[in-house]
Amino acid sequence: MKTGIVLEGGAMRGMFTAGVIDVLLQNKITFDGCVGVSAGAVFGCNYKSRQQGRVIRYNKRFAKDPRYCSFRSLIKTGDLYGTEFCYDTLPLHIDIFDIKAYQENPMKFYTVATDTENGEPVYWQLDKGVGEDLQWYRASASMPMVSRPVIIDGKTYLDGGISDSIPLEFMQRQGYEKNLVVLTQPLGYKKKQPAIMPLFRLSLRKHPKMIEAMKNRHLMYNRETEYVAEQVKLGNTFVIRPPKKLDIGKIEHDPEKMQKAYEIGKKTMQKHLSELKRFLEE
Repeated sequence: MKTGIVLEGGAMRGMFTAGVIDVLLQNKITFDGCVGVSAGAVFGCNYKSRQQGRVIRYNKRFAKDPRYCSFRSLIKTGDLYGTEFCYDTLPLHIDIFDIKAYQENPMKFYTVATDTENGEPVYWQLDKGVGEDLQWYRASASMPMVSRPVIIDGKTYLDGGISDSIPLEFMQRQGYEKNLVVLTQPLGYKKKQPAIMPLFRLSLRKHPKMIEAMKNRHLMYNRETEYVAEQVKLGNTFVIRPPKKLDIGKIEHDPEKMQKAYEIGKKTMQKHLSELKRFLEE
């Protein structure tokens, strides 16, 4: 029976996910496959490279560094998160991403991006952890209005969470029969259409299908959380989520808030560790 792990996005709510995957690494809990969306991809790849503590470490270290995330970068380059620093300087020269360990880990790693032409999700398996894979990570995490669309092989992509926020069904289609789903919102959360939808319409005016996807994103998200709940009842899905709303912004420069969200992720996973082990062994 193949096992999988699904990592929701949520920008800096991903510090919760970082805590969860570090506890999994500490306890040598592995899966056959993983899919990460947006922050779930750019942080979750460290699960495949087995780099415990790396996510919280570099986020805290560069929390206030304008090269990492700043409106200065947005104005200068069109990307809130500095592309060169985040996807080249940092992982390849400063806090080194372990490409060798990533490639040697047999766990398959997938990410989701949204095709700007049709507003549909595109799923990509990332085997190398370098080169074009970095562009797919970036595409999955490129939020509208604060990121430029990412061009890969002549096609343009944006945030995977727009079209498939919780790709549990995707993993099931790939044959992963038991899945751990890591969410970054508490039980009972319902997404609403964003109040800034007019701004999204303006920024995405060249991509009408993306406007439609953004308009309906909350409906898609809420359907997916309902589907996750149904699968939990069927016994094939295990969910880890924050016990309450995380006190952290989608864009966060406070290292203390990052640490708190991270610790909540660790404590939540530790609390359910024995239960998860039983679920995977049954």
